[in-house]
Amino acid sequence: MTHADGVSPTGSPPLSTFPSLSPALSPSLFPSTSLSSLASLSAEQIAFAVRSRALSAVDVVAETLERIRLAEPALCAFAEVWEEAAPGWARAVDARVAAGEVLPLAGVPIGVKGRHGLRTAGPLLAAGCVAVGATSVPGPGTPWQTWGLGAHGRTVNPWRADRTPGGSSAGSAAAVAAGLVPLATGSDGAGSVRIPAAWCGVIGLKVSNGRLPTADRTGLTAPGVLARHLADAAAYWRAMSGAARHPGTDSATTAPTATTSTLGTSTTPPSAVWSPALGFADPDPEIVAIAHAAAVRLADSGAVRLVRPRTDLRLEDPAPAWLALRTPGADLAVAHRVRAANDRSLDALFADAELLLTPTTPIPPHGHEGPGERYSTSLTWAFNLSGHPTVSVPAGFGADGCPVGLQLVAPRGREDLLLVTLDGTTADCAY
Repeated sequence: MTHADGVSPTGSPPLSTFPSLSPALSPSLFPSTSLSSLASLSAEQIAFAVRSRALSAVDVVAETLERIRLAEPALCAFAEVWEEAAPGWARAVDARVAAGEVLPLAGVPIGVKGRHGLRTAGPLLAAGCVAVGATSVPGPGTPWQTWGLGAHGRTVNPWRADRTPGGSSAGSAAAVAAGLVPLATGSDGAGSVRIPAAWCGVIGLKVSNGRLPTADRTGLTAPGVLARHLADAAAYWRAMSGAARHPGTDSATTAPTATTSTLGTSTTPPSAVWSPALGFADPDPEIVAIAHAAAVRLADSGAVRLVRPRTDLRLEDPAPAWLALRTPGADLAVAHRVRAANDRSLDALFADAELLLTPTTPIPPHGHEGPGERYSTSLTWAFNLSGHPTVSVPAGFGADGCPVGLQLVAPRGREDLLLVTLDGTTADCAY
């Protein structure tokens, strides 16, 4: 769902102050600098360069902090930037590399969601990442969560400053899309990773509910990541799931390509069912057309086989169940009924097919005043209720110049299927 603060967007400059905001270009919100070459590197490429001593973590972090300094007055993606602590953490990574430690993500600068994001980033830091700041999340004042409040004001969408980046992982998506960091953590309780990923034109992975620790007692929230490259999302999953090193592979020491993956291969593309509305949502026709075209491109590339289910998927609207689980003292009977009904429908679908494809959101990014009467979560929160792993990948652009996302859903515990299916495709960032 969504949040807002009720504060005026002071600190969010008008669109005219942003250089190079054409949707045909990279969404760069800052003047051209010598740092652009570093911004184009993937997390795996940075890590390989640091491990091989072609770059130092200290230099990578210094350039990252400078890039953030240039962008932040306009983008407002960070609630805090750790200019003093991050260089020290980078020096510690360089010392670990010098001592012979093989770090899968050596020197990779990351943003962590919110001021308490370091609490859940331990596996990434152990793998060599350097946290450079806390990304923005929604402030107080609204029930909707698709916005963020950074240290300099309201977070803007890198593609259009008059639109929201989505949320609640707002700053993480904006920072990754703008090239400030290659990876940023998120958490997803109703679409809070996937919605901003779709609206900012990046990859957003929500893992299976219960696979990784979370403080959410309702069980609706799962950790996730925002990334520009699929291989980086896979690297996140390996680190977080404890599979950063695979016996018999050299994934930590081989020069990476954009789609390096050690999660497995298959000669037969997985079968996939397309559903434009999950049986209850009311997505905009333009969004459906763009996402469906992306699904067809995946099939044409050999990544999936589109099949028709024996019966059309018709889930019950999860809104009453989701809201009951989030409301203290609410009658949970409706939540149990809706969850059970949808679980039966999804179990039947995954008995016939390996993947489900949908648009990520029913609507394009809304303005900073809010989404109005429509839920941006209608295509995402069903899978917080069911617990399935999902990923949003860029599908194209709407007439408003903003990105659109395609959502892939896999059986519970099959993050590997999502990542392997997309490996070798063009499902990286939208630019």
